Amino acid sequence: MALILNIDTATTTGSVSLSRDGQVIQTLVNEKQQDHAATMIVFVQQILKEQGIVPAQLDAVAVSAGPGSYTGLRVGVATAKGLCYAWSKPLLAISTLQMMAQGLISEVKNEQALYCPMLDARRQEVFMGLYDARLQEIMPPQAMILEPNSLDEQLAAHQIYFFGDGSPKWQLMISSHKNAIFAEYVISAAHMAHLSAQAYEKKLFVDLAYFSPFYLKPFYSPQKP
Repeated sequence: MALILNIDTATTTGSVSLSRDGQVIQTLVNEKQQDHAATMIVFVQQILKEQGIVPAQLDAVAVSAGPGSYTGLRVGVATAKGLCYAWSKPLLAISTLQMMAQGLISEVKNEQALYCPMLDARRQEVFMGLYDARLQEIMPPQAMILEPNSLDEQLAAHQIYFFGDGSPKWQLMISSHKNAIFAEYVISAAHMAHLSAQAYEKKLFVDLAYFSPFYLKPFYSPQKP
């Protein structure tokens, strides 16, 4: 009976979700990225209060570990670490792309298709991964510079769902491909519930002192003239 607090701030939409044994109990969402640092703790307090839960009853805290927004990931991981330190709870790190794939798979339920979450990484680059309906990794998480033939081999063999805030620029390149499906998707910490429950069962805890987000590429900030 694992009671887990799930936190996601990897993109412009941030959320906190409480789950028990992989089933979502409650989720709160913030759609303004600049407010993530202020709202996440408030959401945590609100969910625990509304559900009548005290921190001692939690078994773990899970965080969306990247890739994603550099600043957003730091906010989420710092929040999760702080709670784990304060409450003496273990920390679970969940791949943002895998979490997204889990979310769409549960909605679409197409066992034959592949699932490709894409997060905007600026210009023609995206953070992406490719998964089958059982969440088996077909292509590992990576930063890909998109070209019209980037996924020709995979599209020739499979129907693929593309989704996430990086998918629109891919859609502009291959919108007419018969095997490419562009799906509406809203990221949510609720989509971590199944994965965090599995990770807890396997005791896949990360080191609080040394864990850092999975950025996939170095932070880039244009130099001021």
